[in-house]
Amino acid sequence: MASSAIVTLSAENFETEVLKSATPVLVDFWAEWCGPCKQIAPVLNELADEYAGKAKVAKLNIENGENQQLAIQYRVQSIPMFLVFKDGNIVAQHVGIAGGKPKLKSLLDGALA
Repeated sequence: MASSAIVTLSAENFETEVLKSATPVLVDFWAEWCGPCKQIAPVLNELADEYAGKAKVAKLNIENGENQQLAIQYRVQSIPMFLVFKDGNIVAQHVGIAGGKPKLKSLLDGALA
C-alpha cells in the first residue's frame, strides 16, 4: 500500500512539485516491470511518512509517455535511480537499492543539513 505522503510525478507537475519545491525532494525514477523498484517501495513509503513536512518523496514512472523525456533529461540509465533535488538543483544521487533505507535517509538528511 502506497503512502499518501508519496507524490506521484508526471511531466506536467515535475517543475512545480520538484524544481520549485520549498523542501528537498527525493525522486524515485522507476518502472512497473522493475523488480528492485518494487522491493524498495515499502522503504519509500516509510521515508515519505517519516519526512512529511520536512522533505518530499516522489515517484516518476519512466514508462509513462512524456515522463520518458524527463528520464532522458536526467540521464537515467538504470533503475531505480534516486535523485535528491534542493532549490531546483540535484544535490545527491544513488542508483539501485544497495544501502536500502539508511542510504536513502543519508541522502535526505544531507539535503536537509
